[in-house]
Amino acid sequence: MNKEPKQEGPKDGKPAKVLSGVLEQSARVKDLVGEVAEELSSVNVVLAQELATGDTPPVVQDAIEKNVVAEEKVQEATEQLAVVNEALKAEVRARHVLEFQYAAANEQKDAARHESLHDPLTGLPNRALFNDRLEQALVSAELHSWNLAVMFLELHGFKDINDEHGHDVSDKLLQTVTARLQENSRSDDTASRHSGDEILYLVMESGSQEQVKLIVEKLIGVLEAPCEVSVGDATVSPEIRVSIGIAMFPENGIAADALIKAAGKAMYRARKDQSRYSFAE
Repeated sequence: MNKEPKQEGPKDGKPAKVLSGVLEQSARVKDLVGEVAEELSSVNVVLAQELATGDTPPVVQDAIEKNVVAEEKVQEATEQLAVVNEALKAEVRARHVLEFQYAAANEQKDAARHESLHDPLTGLPNRALFNDRLEQALVSAELHSWNLAVMFLELHGFKDINDEHGHDVSDKLLQTVTARLQENSRSDDTASRHSGDEILYLVMESGSQEQVKLIVEKLIGVLEAPCEVSVGDATVSPEIRVSIGIAMFPENGIAADALIKAAGKAMYRARKDQSRYSFAE
């Protein structure tokens, strides 16, 4: 079946990953500076001991004093880097929280969008999504000189099952039948719950009428295969019957509404004649 395009956002976790990398580099620099500070401190201790043992030339004494100042500066830099690293850690934690919230909001948005475009009972595309795909298909068909087929399917017997066994059983049966339809549909085709027990089916690049007949006959065999439905203590083995009307593009219309209307009329004729399926005239 055609899948709804997924809306992509920024790469998940990228800002936090960048900050984490900076934090790791900063931590390595801090450790390195700390090592230098310790080495300078050790050298200064030795030099201080040397100063205490005797006379030291002024130039050497001056160098030692500068060395002590350098040690203090390195130590100060180590402390400042520690402060910076703590700030970076806090920023990384904050970014992780924001990215989690962003991902959750996107997931909710995708779920809401899916719900707005699909039938809640069967999961099939609803009328709005079907019409959108049909309009796009017609543009592509016109551009590439493809044939399309729009089928109008009606499943019989659901009212009787509903009256005898209740909504739960008839709903479960409808879910079973539409699942069969989805499992046996080509990836580019689209099935949609039109209303109640009526389904619209778009066949992309359908080919000739003879090729469409093969598709229709396969679908009838799949949908009318024996079925057992259990809900609670009730188990039903209903006989599923289907009537299908088929409209071809461009022979039976070049607009979405015209093709759906023509397929609907053909379906009513097939139901009346008990011929299982009929092409639009």
